[in-house]
Amino acid sequence: MTSLKTIQKGRHQLPRRVLLYGVHGVGKSTFGAMAEKPIFIQTEEGINDLEVDRFPLATRYADVLASLSALYSEPHEYRTVVIDSLDWLERLIFAEVCAERGVESIEDIGYAKGYVFALSQWREVLAGLDALRSQHGMQVILIAHAQIEKFNNPETDTYDRYVPRLQKQASALIQEWCDEVLFATYRVLTKTTSEGFDRKRTQGIGTGERIIRTAERPAHVAKNRLNLPEEFPLDYRLYAAFVRGENPLVSTEPATTSEQGN
Repeated sequence: MTSLKTIQKGRHQLPRRVLLYGVHGVGKSTFGAMAEKPIFIQTEEGINDLEVDRFPLATRYADVLASLSALYSEPHEYRTVVIDSLDWLERLIFAEVCAERGVESIEDIGYAKGYVFALSQWREVLAGLDALRSQHGMQVILIAHAQIEKFNNPETDTYDRYVPRLQKQASALIQEWCDEVLFATYRVLTKTTSEGFDRKRTQGIGTGERIIRTAERPAHVAKNRLNLPEEFPLDYRLYAAFVRGENPLVSTEPATTSEQGN
């Protein structure tokens, strides 16, 4: 029975649910490997060079469920579960749906219903992750690659933006479920030069700096519930500090005489 005595006050922060997606080779898996006591559920071969604990490569949807079940039912000291990657997990889910429906391709299920059926498997995965989070206090990090899609904004002309490489309905479901959706990329500067005859040439210049973007902008989707800076270096330790309520980007060292000024 609900009464005023059941009201909870103040912050009640559970372990975070993070979707980190980004361009190829930017360091998404390394971000997950830097989390507290991580265990990887790998659906693709991309972490062989990382010193991390991992389940054997999942080649079927059932393998992923078995890994989640083992983490739930067996004693362990892991504090973070990392699925790497979601887009390869989606392939396993599509194969499961096709096997259940007796078809060779998800596209063979008419009226795009195959993608709707696949949402049941996605919800099953998210329910398993929720159980690990609520019952075992595990943080969740979901890794995905990025793709460019055209976005039909009703207020502007159509433009391109980065999104997770997932079917749209699944992507929307997962983004809503997560506390943070973070976009990992390289910082790119542009340089415009004149070529004469009123012609200009713009070229991108890569700095090699790897960054996380935390708020949605025309170029990418993102969100956060922690009032994070819009951009900071791609480093899990910085993200963890923000979760603790710290600001790791502000130096705590006293200013030198030359920095103090008059």
